[in-house]
Amino acid sequence: MTQQQDALFSLSADQQTLFNEEAMAATATDPAKRVEELRRLIEHHTYLYYAKDAPEISDFAYDSLMRELRELEHQHPELIDPSSPTQRVGGYVGEQFAAVRHEQRMYSLDNAMDLEELDEWLARVQDFFGRMVPVVCELKIDGSSIALTYQDGRLVRAATRGDGTTGEDVTVNMRTVKDVPLRLLPQGMPGIVREGTVEVRGEVYMPKHSFETLNRAAEESGGKVFANPRNAAAGSLRQKDAAVTARRDLSTFLYAIADQTAIAAETQWDMLQWLGEAGFHTNPDICRCTTVEEVHRFCQQALERRGDLPYEIDGVVVKVDSFAQQAAMGYTARAPRWAIAFKFPPEEKTTLLAGITVQVGRTGALTPVAELVPVVVAGSTVARATLHNLDEVHRKDVRVGDTVIVRKAGDVIPEVLGPLPELRPANAQPWQMPAECPSCGSPVIREEGEAKHHCISIECPAQAQERLVHWASRGAMDIDGMGEEIVGRLLETGRVTDVADYYTLDATELSLLDMGRVNKEGEPVRLGEKTAKKLVDNIQASKERPLARVLFGIGMRHVGKTMAEALAAAFPSVELLRNASEEQLAEVDGVGPKIARSVWVFLHTPANVEVLERLELRGVRMADDVPAGDDAGPKPLEGLTFVLTGSLVESGMTRDQAGAQLKALGAKVTGSVSKKTSYVVAGEAAGSKYDKALKLGVPVLDEAQLLKLLETGQLP
Repeated sequence: MTQQQDALFSLSADQQTLFNEEAMAATATDPAKRVEELRRLIEHHTYLYYAKDAPEISDFAYDSLMRELRELEHQHPELIDPSSPTQRVGGYVGEQFAAVRHEQRMYSLDNAMDLEELDEWLARVQDFFGRMVPVVCELKIDGSSIALTYQDGRLVRAATRGDGTTGEDVTVNMRTVKDVPLRLLPQGMPGIVREGTVEVRGEVYMPKHSFETLNRAAEESGGKVFANPRNAAAGSLRQKDAAVTARRDLSTFLYAIADQTAIAAETQWDMLQWLGEAGFHTNPDICRCTTVEEVHRFCQQALERRGDLPYEIDGVVVKVDSFAQQAAMGYTARAPRWAIAFKFPPEEKTTLLAGITVQVGRTGALTPVAELVPVVVAGSTVARATLHNLDEVHRKDVRVGDTVIVRKAGDVIPEVLGPLPELRPANAQPWQMPAECPSCGSPVIREEGEAKHHCISIECPAQAQERLVHWASRGAMDIDGMGEEIVGRLLETGRVTDVADYYTLDATELSLLDMGRVNKEGEPVRLGEKTAKKLVDNIQASKERPLARVLFGIGMRHVGKTMAEALAAAFPSVELLRNASEEQLAEVDGVGPKIARSVWVFLHTPANVEVLERLELRGVRMADDVPAGDDAGPKPLEGLTFVLTGSLVESGMTRDQAGAQLKALGAKVTGSVSKKTSYVVAGEAAGSKYDKALKLGVPVLDEAQLLKLLETGQLP
């Protein structure tokens, strides 16, 4: 039997007619009709294959239908439609994703970390209604949230969750995900009751086997390796080139709707059935429970089956089934009261501690790192885990050769819990921090009262790349595009040795930078003219960053972003800062003797002074403009402390921008709420800081009140 005969006999009787002479004649006389028939048939079988895992025809038959459709659209370009199955693989998206405001806010979920907390939530539900009401249990997919909008049955927009109110438009990329219907199935259309528009929500994920294939290919080519399938899915979804997304083998599970009045369903269970009828991929592992015992049983079974599933899950979501009852319970500031995420305990594995190496950070801090025999934990391979410092190594008593227990804190960060002493080799010795830096051989010191050991050499090569990357980071000088790969190549080729060298880079020279890999033709990959020009433009733009950015970017120990802002406010130039005594530095709010000493030593180390002088010589601002009338008297918010939380939607400001305006009025802006906090500014999706403010009785301002305060300088 030929392949074509095999394809034909794989079809049902109705489908076989599409291959007979009569159908071919219809194609010649009415290509539009044939195109529509092919699209309908392909969409049907796409749904069966991806959403139902129940294909009815062979891959060859499916490919034959697709080839015929492509050929017809090529012959009749006027028939090409964005919703056609042939249009899934898009082209280049552009430099940035457009902002998309969600129809309804996409809330987070409160977590239950164990069965006791889950039972407390179930008890609250029972207390609210006076009885146990039906709930729906669903697997919590470990992926990236997505919102899909359909107008008259056609996919018109796809957006990431973003901050819950505003996401990024990734429509072009989502069109490449094969189980996402470009058009809703006809049987789902009658269920839409509100002006033909519906926004459905769910999760984009990467199957385990696809994740392993992607990382294996990346390792072979020297490319980026993803930490886990969730990161891989999120990164693939936000690719600038949709063709890359198409190659990443993403899938979806849909489980929610933005506006429950948009479809003819009254419960979560019925809504899930409608999603399946409309053509969406829904997870089959769901259960409608009417007792606490049934909920427990579903959670236990999900935990036991976790490792056998072809995708990652990190818990179970429990939702009140009735939409009317959901509405009655309502929402907190950040999450629905009618749903809870029961989080699985972190997965733990045992493996061998093959060695302990020392990593040198940008400030010279030495961190012991556990080198492990690779083991798969919570969906990804773990080969290394930080041990933080010498005290932590001794507290856990981990030794080279030990069999250790490994898990991921929050299912993300690899962590060594401790050893199994009964399996310890007889010759295993307690580990000690080396006396010399493993990178440069300089002496290693540990100051009194500190947990970390440090290399005292500012010229330590291990610190160079970290310092260079940090200088270019968003919170510092914000040189977009200057990432680890380019910095590494600039260092390896000797083109830069410190941050001042950035400002000598030439676009023509930079375009020829060898990236250390070859293309398919075996030729060296260069940075390229377009990337080089953009990078140099960004470097030049960074010269105008305020002094606080420079102080943060230069990498002084103990000087984070907030501390740099405090120092720049007190001493608005590097010259004033260098001329200040340790005592004067210590008087700055929040500094104190320890940080003052670190700053003074840094600014009086000859190698550091030389770098700062070269930065100034090359045009980097070393002083802030002091506004006229700055000494005219106290500012209106002098002595007040503010904390900002949530998103500022109405104004479009970031929290950093709002904080800068508050500081200009004399306020202090911090990152944590305490009894000393004067006001908390709560935007959209305000989190735990808002809750703590209410608990402590700290006054809370909304965004409208903040804007009025910034405009008038007057508190409400």
